[in-house]
Amino acid sequence: MSKVTEVVEELANPLIQELGLELVEVDYVKEGKSWFLRVYIDKELGVDIEDCGLVSERLSEKLDEIDPIPHNYFLEVSSPGAERPLKKDKDFEKAIGKSVFIKTYEPIDGEKSFEGTLLEFDGRQLKIEVKIKTRKKVIEIPYEKVANARLAVIFS
Repeated sequence: MSKVTEVVEELANPLIQELGLELVEVDYVKEGKSWFLRVYIDKELGVDIEDCGLVSERLSEKLDEIDPIPHNYFLEVSSPGAERPLKKDKDFEKAIGKSVFIKTYEPIDGEKSFEGTLLEFDGRQLKIEVKIKTRKKVIEIPYEKVANARLAVIFS
């Protein structure tokens, strides 16, 4: 994790929690000639534009005080969206029973991508029920082999 994202997380977490929100992720990326600091927030029933605006305003004030970024950048505060990334243990715990998409660093049962229902997570291993053609199968994925994971939107 970059120093900028670490500093922003330290600044943002208390003020976000004070507002009854959760800090999901902080990204600091260069796109073209511009730098973007993206802060993703959430709460149980989802965030709205007022939540994003309030966090943006308060965080911007803190960033101006400390000035951890030496050049111009755009601050964006938003919801992680329907396909929220799963990064922390608590993210996986909250996703039990939901549809997820998981990519692994190395193949498991000959595959590196899995989409299905997260059945269990014990901190060391995930159990995901996937549908293969017309039958269902439970795949066990060691946590350390997860390259990235997110909630999956299923269209019926």
